[in-house]
Amino acid sequence: MRAALVRRISASMIAAATLLVGCGGAGDQLGRHDGDAASDRSSLSTSGARWPTRYAGIGRRATRTEEQAWNIDVNANGDGLPPGSGRYADGASLFAQKCAACHGLHGEGLATYPKLVGRDPRDGFPFGQDFHLAKTIGNYWPYSTTLYDYIHRAMPLTAPGSLRADQTYSLVAYLLAENQIIDRTTVIDARSLPRIRMPARDRFVVDDRVGGPAFR
Repeated sequence: MRAALVRRISASMIAAATLLVGCGGAGDQLGRHDGDAASDRSSLSTSGARWPTRYAGIGRRATRTEEQAWNIDVNANGDGLPPGSGRYADGASLFAQKCAACHGLHGEGLATYPKLVGRDPRDGFPFGQDFHLAKTIGNYWPYSTTLYDYIHRAMPLTAPGSLRADQTYSLVAYLLAENQIIDRTTVIDARSLPRIRMPARDRFVVDDRVGGPAFR
């Protein structure tokens, strides 16, 4: 029985490895829609790291085109925000279509899905003492740009990453306005979003560690 189990596991591992090699060997097809894959190889990441020998024959390095497709993170200063803009009215419509099923019609939260809208408590910052208090965008999040970053990469839950830049900006405008942080007339884009100061901005300790990648 043990021998049969070992054979079964070995067969599964070989199949998985074969699949990976197949993806890597014929993987030059990836990125060809954006140009000749051979020329893409010349613009690989400039990190200078060597390809580990233990991975030889499994897959290939990502091309710069492929890396850029995944390079969508946005930091607290707004670095990484794309062109585009969004408005409250469009965000309200999008929220009803794509977000309300989990977060409620007004961002009040449903079942295990978190509450997004609400400024209470407005005095103090008692979350460390009372874990029953709901942490919302309006009373807890320190950076406005985090909204864009998180929504764009992870929402909606059933289709993360499917929202265009304008749609994401519109949802950000809606949620910030509903939390009484901006006016409904404010246009959100790469220039205006980083300038918005969140109510909880000064409630967190600044990360002043040195070393590591410069981008945070």
